[in-house]
Amino acid sequence: MVLGVLLVLSTVVVFWQTDLRVNADQSYLSVARPVPAGQVIADADLRVVRVANASGLALVPADQRSQVVGRTTATPLAAGSLLTSEQVGPAAWPPSGEAVIALPVKPGRAPVGLAPGARVIVLVVPPTTAGQPVPPPDSNAAPSGTSGVQRAIATLVSAEAGEDQVGSQLVTLLLAADPAEAIASATGDVSLVHLGPEG
Repeated sequence: MVLGVLLVLSTVVVFWQTDLRVNADQSYLSVARPVPAGQVIADADLRVVRVANASGLALVPADQRSQVVGRTTATPLAAGSLLTSEQVGPAAWPPSGEAVIALPVKPGRAPVGLAPGARVIVLVVPPTTAGQPVPPPDSNAAPSGTSGVQRAIATLVSAEAGEDQVGSQLVTLLLAADPAEAIASATGDVSLVHLGPEG
């Protein structure tokens, strides 16, 4: 019985090592630099990496590089990410019913270290004169022209250093189309509140 168990274990180890050696030699395409959705993919946007055990992933093999160059991206490509077949094709960004906006954020009005993909509450507080209280938030992100604070939930796409003052940021956000229009047209200071993962 012991010999039988050892024989089975040795067979499993041999197959595992063989599979690992085969898959470790497989080369796939990776993203060398950020590429926005809808942009034509250039050869310099891609690099070749080796991936062990890529089964179940729709990765693009390195030998298909010439077929990828010249096509457009369906979604934004992040530098260092592995390229998948679903990311190449007609632009599908932003998704239907959603929109992408860019907003300036002053120093101290966003948590430090926000990374792309973070869920945030966006608040736009309208200017007030001295002695006037700040109006309550409008949870429905009412159209421009109302007196309330504009509020919406969004996903952070990117954050870059602002040019106006040290510590400021220019953030790009993905959110539903109607709140996006209201937030983008609102006047006032923008604040971001980092939300935890959806439960």
